[in-house]
This record gives sequence, structure tokens and C-alpha cells, in this order.
Amino acid sequence: MPSVALPRAEIETPSGKGAGDENFPVGSFLLPAGLRLHVRAFYAFVRAADDVADNPDLAPADKLARLDRFATALTGSEEDARALPKAAMLRASLRATGVTPRHALDLLSAFKQDATKLRYADWQDLLRYCALSASPVGRFLVDLHGEPPELYRFSDPLCDALQILNHLQDCQADYRRLSRVYLPLDAFAAAGIGVEELDRTASSTALRQVLDRALDGVDGLLATAAGLPTALGSRRLAMESATILEIARRLTSELRRRDPLASRVELSRPAFLGCALRGIVRGLRPRRATRPRPARSLAR
Repeated sequence: MPSVALPRAEIETPSGKGAGDENFPVGSFLLPAGLRLHVRAFYAFVRAADDVADNPDLAPADKLARLDRFATALTGSEEDARALPKAAMLRASLRATGVTPRHALDLLSAFKQDATKLRYADWQDLLRYCALSASPVGRFLVDLHGEPPELYRFSDPLCDALQILNHLQDCQADYRRLSRVYLPLDAFAAAGIGVEELDRTASSTALRQVLDRALDGVDGLLATAAGLPTALGSRRLAMESATILEIARRLTSELRRRDPLASRVELSRPAFLGCALRGIVRGLRPRRATRPRPARSLAR
């Protein structure tokens, strides 16, 4: 596909969202201070690309062209990188730490899929999407902390669960704004309803079945992910991952008892802080004996 020539200032389409708008901590104080800048560089690049994919005013072909520019800026020449300062910053981070650009490129593939694929047939179809849209985030953090890639078996299901919880929170907004439905179509069929149920002001009994079926899947993912904190060599990453597990479990519980069509389901600040406290305590439990290699500081 030929790329669309866009002025430097027009490649991005900022939504105004930032790390503070996420459900889960991004580069929080729990992580080593020397690594937080790398996490912020990764997040800034991914946030900018995600904003392009989620922009309802762009045609699919335009989104694909812009996302191609993100990939070129990350892996092409230095001149290519200058067109996108966030890509230039991530390039410097990856060069300093030795972390592969594969994780960021996989996320770009997910965003390109968002531009063209609006429905998911079943749970496995959704998990294949999450393998591109969510798992790479955890893999980046595992690599950044010098942890062995064998731990992807825990970080993947944790990140996939977080992604699906976000889909459940935003199921109505995604449908109304972008005609996207991440909940598996076979679950709607089993409940005898269509995706149009997402346009209601409150969930029907049948739609509740669809939501609970997805939450059952999330429970399974979190059960596997529970092994992550004790498997990590980094105490700080263990505390961060344990905190995220606590938040995910609490949010899962809230989504079972509250209706995401009636109002946005999110944790209150006291609930969030309670999850953080429990996560910190659990993250301090004994872990494996091997020590991760520290990542280098971001080259300036």
C-alpha cells in the first residue's frame, strides 16, 4: 500500500488521554526509578498510535497509512524517526536497554487490525487479538527488567485479562463510537441476541450472560497470571504485578455486580489504593533466587 504523504505535525491525532486515564498503573513509583523513563517512552509511542487507530474521523486506509509511518519511524532511518519524536524517544530507549522493537511493532499490528476488523468470532479469536494488543506490553516490561522470557507464560494472560476488562468497561462506547464489538459473537448467539443489545441503556438478562461468560474467561486468565509475582526476580516488578492482579480481580468483581451499560464501571480511589496496598504486601513475598540484569539508563 503506498504511504500517504502527511506533514510531520499531522501524523498523530492526540486524544488527550494519558497514563492517568488508564485503569492500571503505568510506570508507577513501584518500578525502579531508572526504568520509569523507558516505560514512559514506550507508553507515549503506543498511546499516540492507539489514538490514531481509535480516531472515528479517520478512514481505515488513512489509519493504516499513519500507523505504517509509526513503524517506519521506529525501525527505519534516523530521518524517518525525526517525523515522530515519540518514535525517536522509543528508539533511543530500545537502543539503551537492548529491548527488541518487536513488542511495539506487534502493538502497531493490533492497531492496524482495529482499523479494519470490527468483530470477533469466539474467545480464541479474541485471544489472538490480545496476543498483539496486550501481551506485548507485559513482554516489554519483562524484558526491560532483565527477566527470562519464560515468564511470558504469566505476563501474557495478565495483560490479556486487563485488555478484556477494558473491552467490557467500554463495550457500549466502542459499539456506538466505532462499531467495534470485542465480545465474542458466539456468546451473543448462545444468548439468542445480537450486538445491537449494546446500544441499550441497561443490560438485558441475555446480555448479562454474554458479559459473565467473558468474565469467566478473565477469571481463568487471572488464575494463570497469579504465578507472576513470585516468579519474578525484581522485587519492584513483583509489587507492581501483584498490585495489577489485585486491581484486575476487584474490577472483575465489580463488573459482575454492576452494569457497564448503565454507567462506567471503575474502581473508586479508596478501592484502588486498597488494591495497591495488598499488592505491595504480596509482592514482598519470597521470589525466585536468580537476580535480573538491570537495564541501562535511557541515552539522552
